[in-house]
Amino acid sequence: DRVKQYHLTHELIEEGFSISPDELAEITGMREDSTILKLHGGTSGISRKIKASLQDGINETEITTRQKLYGTNKHAEKPARSFWMFVWDALHDLTLNILIVCALVSLVVGLATEGWPKGIYDGLGIMLSILLVVLVTASSDYKQSRKFMELDHEKQKIYVLVTRDKKTKKVLIHDLVVGDILHLSIGDVVPADGLFISGYCLLVDESSLSGESEPIQVSEEKPFLHGGSKVVDGTAKMLVTAVGSRTEWGKIMGTLSDSGVDETPLQVKLNGVATIIGQIGLVFAILTFVVLLGRFLVNKGMAVGLMNWSANDALTIVNYFAIAVTIIVVAVPEGLPLAVTLSLAFAMKKLMNDKALVRHLAACETMGSVSCICTDKTGTLTTNHMIVDKVWISDVSKSVNGDAKISELKSVISERAMAILVQGIFVNTGSEVVKGDDGKRTILGTPTEAALLEFGLTVERDRYTEYNKIQRVRVEPFNSVKKKMSVIIQLPNGGFRSFCKGAPEIILEHCNDMLNGEGDIVPLSDMQKQNVLNIINSFASEALRTLCIAFQDLDEFSDEQTIPENGYTLIALFGIKDPVRPGVRDAVMTCMAAGITVRMVTGDNINTAKAIAKECGILTEDGIAIEGHELHDKSSDELRELLPKIQVMARSLPMDKFKLVTSLKSMYQEVVAVTGDGTNDAPALCESDIGLAMGIAGTEVAKENADVIIMDDNFKTIVNVARWGRAVYLNIQKFVQFQLTVNIVALIVNFVSACVIGTAPLTAVQLLWVNMIMDTLGALALATEPPNEEMMKRSPVRRGDSFITKVMWRNILGQALYQLLVLGTLMIVGKRLLNIEGPTADKTINTLIFNSFVFCQVFNEINSREMDKINVFRGIFRNWIFVGILTATVIFQVIIVELLGTFANTVPLSLELWLLSIVLGSVSMIVSVILKCIPVESGKRFAKPHGYELIPEGPEAL
Repeated sequence: DRVKQYHLTHELIEEGFSISPDELAEITGMREDSTILKLHGGTSGISRKIKASLQDGINETEITTRQKLYGTNKHAEKPARSFWMFVWDALHDLTLNILIVCALVSLVVGLATEGWPKGIYDGLGIMLSILLVVLVTASSDYKQSRKFMELDHEKQKIYVLVTRDKKTKKVLIHDLVVGDILHLSIGDVVPADGLFISGYCLLVDESSLSGESEPIQVSEEKPFLHGGSKVVDGTAKMLVTAVGSRTEWGKIMGTLSDSGVDETPLQVKLNGVATIIGQIGLVFAILTFVVLLGRFLVNKGMAVGLMNWSANDALTIVNYFAIAVTIIVVAVPEGLPLAVTLSLAFAMKKLMNDKALVRHLAACETMGSVSCICTDKTGTLTTNHMIVDKVWISDVSKSVNGDAKISELKSVISERAMAILVQGIFVNTGSEVVKGDDGKRTILGTPTEAALLEFGLTVERDRYTEYNKIQRVRVEPFNSVKKKMSVIIQLPNGGFRSFCKGAPEIILEHCNDMLNGEGDIVPLSDMQKQNVLNIINSFASEALRTLCIAFQDLDEFSDEQTIPENGYTLIALFGIKDPVRPGVRDAVMTCMAAGITVRMVTGDNINTAKAIAKECGILTEDGIAIEGHELHDKSSDELRELLPKIQVMARSLPMDKFKLVTSLKSMYQEVVAVTGDGTNDAPALCESDIGLAMGIAGTEVAKENADVIIMDDNFKTIVNVARWGRAVYLNIQKFVQFQLTVNIVALIVNFVSACVIGTAPLTAVQLLWVNMIMDTLGALALATEPPNEEMMKRSPVRRGDSFITKVMWRNILGQALYQLLVLGTLMIVGKRLLNIEGPTADKTINTLIFNSFVFCQVFNEINSREMDKINVFRGIFRNWIFVGILTATVIFQVIIVELLGTFANTVPLSLELWLLSIVLGSVSMIVSVILKCIPVESGKRFAKPHGYELIPEGPEAL
């Protein structure tokens, strides 16, 4: 009895609206109670109050007004984080905080002992290094967050079908407004709240809102539709009544906070590696500090006694502590997660340009390990623009690809038979003809439906309007289980007629009669049925998709009755063509060379599937084609034997595809990618290691369950995703190889020199600069290497393969040994060998060690571009980021040594010593060549396209 009162604002009244946005949202929010809706006069009453025509939609001119008064279809977004917030995050690093304390203590003690300005140099040098590290880290993190925001906005570009100004058009979901007439079909995600206007068998899944897994039937009696729910079956038109934050989904979204980007499996694995290396670094740092402090105390005790302390002694201990902390900074490879993020984000950006939208970050790296692709046929391997190529009607089989051939068909078929055929096409269709903004008529609907409608319009365009007005009493939309679509119409002269169309073998079973050449109904004999089956096979062997259409006249039909299953009259058989995309065969060959098996999984009959598979190069002599149901009939042992040979699976139902994916994963440890476009593909997309949804033909449910959306529905794009996936994995391996070499050398040099000489040749500032080279700059340089064709000649990385391979260990240990030899020699006998004398001799040799160490890293960065190949310069100038970083590193090194000696504790070097540093660094390239000549089992398995190692089970697996 207590009805809530809603206030109408002056603006609403002025614009002619007579219901407030809050009241509208409240009506749709009512799940079970439709009392308030009835008070407003039902759906039609609401439409009048929001000035919307249920047939013609709203006026385009009112869009802005409606957005202003009733809201936009966008959810409140968290404000973007500013650059300074990333700086603040970078400053929270524990080791950097310890270094800041060291720098401050160093400044205080330095000023007390050496005065201004000499006393501030050490502390200020550490401060400047920390500032540089923080700014570079914050910049790269800020850039990545911006990239992910761009990708997020790209993901939200979803188009829906609406009627506005009597025209049906596609608009972005964000442009939906209250009053829009929205068209829904199977696989759509409802983008706003609204009321059901009309439709057939509409079932929606509201589990994301209510948690109820059972689909809900929506009809005129229960007209409420909620944003975020999914259309499971049927079609409908809906009146939008609430958008954005006023929808049920929007209210839920408003309570959630963004938890940020999840870590990918590779990042998790590398974080483990980073933790172990960090712990080793901590042990080395503590040992170095203990050794340095011990030697200092022993020397002090022997010289002046342990009771005699000065400010200089405090400064020395602070410097020892700073060196120990810096060793930890160098040891902790914070560049590892950064390198993964950079590489993945770089790949994501490039793939977006190449028509692949990566929805989940981990998908890039997973795609690099894919060993099997289960692909759809229609739209992925083929162009997805179907045309009717052949027709069999009344015992006449004709090619119809051209106006002349259609005229020929009409001349041999009676008008009565042609009229029934065209009526069946026009009334039993999921497609519609719409007029666009440019006045041109286009056909909306699935490719098969559109091809049939296009054929019908070519044969009898004039009858489309007439037949379209016929009342459809009952409609059963096509679904993948029944493999047919049925409709019952009320004939103008009384009586009813049922049409059904679908898979020929299913429709044929429902038929007792057929239409002859004069349009009369004659019995369908067994011999005639066999003849039709032969025609079906002949069409299929030409790679034509086959479709049957049949009808049945009924005297009466009540609402309680179901559409008849039997007693039909066969009208015609269609052969529909979908040409193979150009470049698909080459892409399939590329996959096979890369050890990736391509399997075609399609709902088509086996002959059509085999013909297309052979044309694409998928079906080879040693492969087999089966039908989906055969998988379920096999025992576990038979399945093990059969799986590696399966190249084509025809007539597959959703659960057949699901079974194939799960079997490949469990029995052979395959990393499986699955392509899909329909709602029925969602289970397989979820179960696969990487789900690839089609951007054009794909339903919203398929896209929601996928990791990557292929924007152009092209198989070549899928191969490109695999190529970039491999590039990501390889780039991270290159970076890890480069970084571990630097880590090992830096730790051992400082620790050994601390033990032997009592000082560390690499100071805190120098080590921070090396840390910058190998972490942030190294990640930028090596993580952005584009893929090359060589990558697609390797076999994929199998599950459980070690990330750091034997080849990497060979390169790491070989290079580390060479660098230790060079630096050790310079440290121990450098002054004598190079005849360096005078008061600055120690500083000069330490500067030379530092300079040679940096140049070893510069050249080793080039070595790391290729782990196996001797030619490391191949394609180097295609990656300007790499060249730019190397150049910048060398320029900064010159500035640090020659101009910033006060801060970096270096002295300017002569030209001869500069050349010596460069030569010592460049020799690492010769070392690299020698190392690559040492044979090491690389762990590469060059895959036989259709042969697999069985993964043992049971006791023998142990």
